[in-house]
Amino acid sequence: MTPEQLRAELARSRQQVADMAAAQEEFLRAVSHDLRAPLRHVTSYGTLVREVLGDLPPEVVQGAEVQEALGFLATMDHSARRMGLMIDGLQALVRASRAPLRLQPVPLADAMAQARATLAPAEAGRAVEWRVGADLPTLWADPTLLQDLLVQLLGNALKFTRSVAHPCITVSADAAPAGQGAFTVQDNGVGFDPARAGSLFGVFQRLHRETEFEGVGTGLALCRALAQRHGAQISATAVLGGGCTVRVQWPVNPAVAADES
Repeated sequence: MTPEQLRAELARSRQQVADMAAAQEEFLRAVSHDLRAPLRHVTSYGTLVREVLGDLPPEVVQGAEVQEALGFLATMDHSARRMGLMIDGLQALVRASRAPLRLQPVPLADAMAQARATLAPAEAGRAVEWRVGADLPTLWADPTLLQDLLVQLLGNALKFTRSVAHPCITVSADAAPAGQGAFTVQDNGVGFDPARAGSLFGVFQRLHRETEFEGVGTGLALCRALAQRHGAQISATAVLGGGCTVRVQWPVNPAVAADES
């Protein structure tokens, strides 16, 4: 195959990838939009049914059958609202995959401080020990997208250390190959079963029961999408009951980051 044929084949492959990404984005946008209306109907009509039941005589409302029906309505409402959050997660993934990259040098220490300020309400009333390294790298990144990633990572660390008596979150620089910068976010929270680590960054994948920790399983999938937009890699290790460490390896050279779009 001649160099000209190779270039033509590469161009076709790139166009196919772009077409597939556009089709996926359009599909997710349509699904996210079209599912909103029936969800609104479920939640609004559930409220109306509760009001109708509430207008019944007190002795009827307190009856076993009506109380059972109210329980069904509560479950239905909870599930509908949960599905709404799942749709929100899909939309966030679409935005992350298509948002234009405005790359510039971003001191990771400053970005971490901003993320912590954003998460202040989640930390309120807790004595969380933060250990932030003094040698965090400067990353070539889109400031907004990097901020979204850090809020997700630190938010997870805060969430999964809620049941720990002395929560500690450590952010530190890590060794990386030439042309790369790396950092880790480590907590001493509940961790997870290492055997299930392969599904950690999948969409709607949860490693803990909803009754223990809120969420629909899109946060780490979003982190992966945001990292990949920058040509970065993200991974996690943990011990069940012994905390979690998330490692992010980031290209320092803008030439190896994802193309701007």
